[in-house]
Amino acid sequence: MSEIRGGGSSMRCWRVRRPGPIDGGPLDPERAPVPEPAPGELTVRVLACGVCRTDLHVAEGDLPVRRTGVVPGHEVVGEVVAIGQGAEVAGFGVGDRVGVAWLRHTCGQCKFCLRGAENLCPYSAYTGWDADGGYAEFACVPAAYALRLPAGYTDADTAPLLCAGIIGYRALLRASVPSGGRLGIYGFGGSAHIAAQVAAARGAEVHVMTRDPAARELATALGAASVQGAADPPPVLLDSAILFAPVGDLVPPALAALDRGGILALAGIHLSDIPALNYQRHLFQEREIRSVTANTRADAREFLAFAGEHRIHLTTHGYSLDMADRALADLAHGRFAGAAVLLP
Repeated sequence: MSEIRGGGSSMRCWRVRRPGPIDGGPLDPERAPVPEPAPGELTVRVLACGVCRTDLHVAEGDLPVRRTGVVPGHEVVGEVVAIGQGAEVAGFGVGDRVGVAWLRHTCGQCKFCLRGAENLCPYSAYTGWDADGGYAEFACVPAAYALRLPAGYTDADTAPLLCAGIIGYRALLRASVPSGGRLGIYGFGGSAHIAAQVAAARGAEVHVMTRDPAARELATALGAASVQGAADPPPVLLDSAILFAPVGDLVPPALAALDRGGILALAGIHLSDIPALNYQRHLFQEREIRSVTANTRADAREFLAFAGEHRIHLTTHGYSLDMADRALADLAHGRFAGAAVLLP
């Protein structure tokens, strides 16, 4: 693994140069100028950056790179160090602690934006995909998309809230878990272990299906009503389910586990092919499949407000920025439960 050092007017960063399998080294450590804020932007010093499975999809080419040599990372806790012209109207000042998340730009004028569904904006742009993200010492964010952060969390614990938490929250909204309902969670990584706590705090009975022994231990420790293998049937029929694992083969067993009228939300931005479904077994009796596409800023603000009012227990594993490629490889190979976070 290459090593990168800080200092001076340049910064350390990682760029996706050769998208492909993570063990083939698709990221390169580099030095780059510290970015200056464009009009309407903030420059932040990166205090922590979560390692998300979406970063892995970008690095491995499952999500084709939209910017050559992009710096991945979109779970950024940062300190504002510079403010671009016009950005002060957002109310941020130098020294403020802010969040930089996946959603980076929407047009504000299309039919989706006008009806409050900016996550579906066809002109949307994303941190760490369309623009450089947080696998670096500094990053820029449009002030209108920067987020205020809840108190009471360390930088390392805050970082996963900014995508894993927000997307998990939107997946819960899409799953329409009824009051006191039974929720199934398939896959139990960074996003799932947060969503499970939010669901439980709202009165849901949570059942977890995952192949990873460490993840099963974590689910049990967080109070899951039952924990079993990834494709195993839960002990009860489910009112709702969320598939966090990017594995299309799990869609049929998840649908089969739903009660009448149950809803399965697919939380990932990438999913392997779904096998053929049997209408009577998987979809009849008004079972539904719903996808999850990014999030709105309203989702982010609602979730972060919830996190400020309800203590969420984060299981994080710290890596130095120099070890970003190792962190992604460990994520790919399931070497930890919870979430990985890059630290200065």
